[in-house]
Amino acid sequence: MTTLPPCPKCNCEYTYEDRGLYICPECAHEWDPQAATAPAEAEGKVYRDAAGNTLQDGDSVVLIKDLKLKGSSKVLKMGTKVKNIRLVDSDHDIDCKIDGIGAMSLKSEFVKKA
Repeated sequence: MTTLPPCPKCNCEYTYEDRGLYICPECAHEWDPQAATAPAEAEGKVYRDAAGNTLQDGDSVVLIKDLKLKGSSKVLKMGTKVKNIRLVDSDHDIDCKIDGIGAMSLKSEFVKKA
């Protein structure tokens, strides 16, 4: 019996092989054991705003359209400045705090770098 390497993303030891790919059952990451690590994966995901500018942790951004808050009657107005963003790997790319609203998650496609 051969020992498979742990998952490179979450370090899970329960990886398995399927059709030439290694698969992690915990985070669902798939990788080819024969291929070298791609440079894009080595650097991490690149986050871009609506204008194509690269975003980084700690940047300030401005909303480019009005956004309705789900479950509330409040609206985030276009032009609202958000300081000190934090980038996360999720369906909403940006975690931040907005004055008067509190903790919020935003998509990078609705902001531009300030």
